[in-house]
Amino acid sequence: MAKHKNQQSLGEALQEFISSNKLQSGIDQVNVKEAWERVLGNGVNHYTKSVTLRNDILYVNLSSSVLREELSLGTSRIIAMLNEDLGREVIQKLILR
Repeated sequence: MAKHKNQQSLGEALQEFISSNKLQSGIDQVNVKEAWERVLGNGVNHYTKSVTLRNDILYVNLSSSVLREELSLGTSRIIAMLNEDLGREVIQKLILR
């Protein structure tokens, strides 16, 4: 079926809508929280108080200082795994609190 000049796919239309209404940061915030839960698993999620994305920095509040120290040793790997799960480079820096 041939497309007419003013027709676009549903995906293209949604992306245009998201872009024109500046919704991407909110969508990224939700997607990052879900990725954190999937990638880090229930053990880490039990100690996770909050996950917040501001610009390209991910702030994670943890209730365990021992876990925070352990995770801080692998922040670059965690960033890579989260970005891979998200399908694009959303996170540049991870700050554990």
